[in-house]
Amino acid sequence: MTAFEFDAELASRVKSIAIEAGAKIMEIYAKDFAIYDKSDASPLTEADLAAHHHIVDELTKISELPILSEESADIAWEERKKWSRYWLVDPLDGTKEFIKKNGEFTVNIALIEYGEPSFGVVHAPAISKTYVGQVGIGAYCEDHGVSRDISAKKHQAGETWKVVGSRSHQSPEINKILNELGGESELLAMGSSLKLCLVASGEAHLYPRVGPTSEWDTGAAHAVALAAGAKVTVLDPENPMDPDASPLKYNQKDSVLNPYFLVSF
Repeated sequence: MTAFEFDAELASRVKSIAIEAGAKIMEIYAKDFAIYDKSDASPLTEADLAAHHHIVDELTKISELPILSEESADIAWEERKKWSRYWLVDPLDGTKEFIKKNGEFTVNIALIEYGEPSFGVVHAPAISKTYVGQVGIGAYCEDHGVSRDISAKKHQAGETWKVVGSRSHQSPEINKILNELGGESELLAMGSSLKLCLVASGEAHLYPRVGPTSEWDTGAAHAVALAAGAKVTVLDPENPMDPDASPLKYNQKDSVLNPYFLVSF
């Protein structure tokens, strides 16, 4: 295998791949479908697989790195644990958002290096928004073709806490975390990996996740958050603001399930 070098040209191509996959999803999303179950014949599965195959085919053309996708996740731990670098893909994140047709679903492509996301693209095709982040370089958002740099923002004294919640997975444990903050708080509902991007863009201060997620759900947006100056740490609901919390890592164990986590400045 040739040495892997990640540069601006490769970053641009990965962004394009995500956007192209989003276009394939939108062809199916635009149909007037009535079957929403994720069965082999459902429009959702059709959209998942169309995006998956496009992303895998195109990533294979530009690098020899292995690929872990939600739609091809049956790779044995004995094989995965050898990977130092790999692509982590969720071809369609936001099942319920897709079904509800509220636009808050995403295509996610991340580069994971030594357990940490170093580059990520989060593309929301229905709302024409794309987040891109490269750790050590910076992050930006393209909104209907207009690009702007983004950065996470620290909560200021007296300011209302803006906390991201899930549109589809509300948890009673969130209330406990809100009470720990002190002061006024506002819950911002959002679907899919866009929740992490709200913190990355400075539109929210925190995103505590106390429900199940898999590594492909978070990898790309995690990279965007890190590139924007945020941090993503393992969350203990009993001590949610622990300053010594460990960073969220990838490909460190047999299971691809994430622990609870917190996205913050």
